[in-house]
Amino acid sequence: MAAAPTFETLTYAVEDGVATVTLNRPEKLNAFNTQMMRDLIAVFDETDGDDAVRAVIVTGAGRAFCAGADLSAGAQTFDYDKRGGEAMAARTVEGAQRDGGGLLTLRIFESLKPVIAAVNGAAVGVGATMQLAMDIRLASTEARYGFVFARRGLNPEAASSWFLPHLVGVQTALEWCYTGRIFPAQEAFDKGLVRSLHAPDDLLPAARALAREIADNAAPVSVALTRQLIWRMAGAAHPMEAHRADSRGILARGQSGDAREGVTSFLEKRPAAFPDRISSDLPDIWAQWQAPDFR
Repeated sequence: MAAAPTFETLTYAVEDGVATVTLNRPEKLNAFNTQMMRDLIAVFDETDGDDAVRAVIVTGAGRAFCAGADLSAGAQTFDYDKRGGEAMAARTVEGAQRDGGGLLTLRIFESLKPVIAAVNGAAVGVGATMQLAMDIRLASTEARYGFVFARRGLNPEAASSWFLPHLVGVQTALEWCYTGRIFPAQEAFDKGLVRSLHAPDDLLPAARALAREIADNAAPVSVALTRQLIWRMAGAAHPMEAHRADSRGILARGQSGDAREGVTSFLEKRPAAFPDRISSDLPDIWAQWQAPDFR
């Protein structure tokens, strides 16, 4: 068995098909920096490449989920040209600076495994926007949210101008981003950003129960296709795009060992043992799909 990978800014563990990723800079309230961006992108490469992982939970160590960008560089925090070096999260060949939060959310967008956020405390700035590309958000009753960019002289990042209105609507997205105010988890729940609220000690057990429901009952390849269909079609111009993709999916999956096992196990009234694996059996149902370039 291969040793579990180690990361500088997070911990990673897999148990019974569920991977738990814990942001681990508690002394900094899990503030986001370039190394955390790199570690998180790498951990999603790890979960996608491991057929034993059926679902992913992301949470934070200590009092916060992620209190936003690490501001230890002071006034130059967001001036990448002045900071240089490790602050240069990535550049295109033309020299244009790409937003590190966006590199992360675009990687989460491409995940082949379902991603559950277990928001244990403050989720501010990129701590809020990184969650938007995750599939389901559970929050502690002590969690707080804030899209604080306008109060820092910035604009929303991490592709949140696409993700946030899809989740809560344009009006709420604009109010939260215009005001930049910190608001309680109850408001996030009321507006649809959060799926459920939990007492602090109950948060991770609830997230794990949800992950188990997926891991124990759903075919991994079907889950991966479902995730692609729902997220990619959120921006489709016409339902015909969904019809093209899901028709190809039904054709491929209908011939699969998973479909035979799914029907047989149902008729025999027993749990299914799905044989297919994402690493070898994920069909390409996207005749014309291509992720746009950054320009």
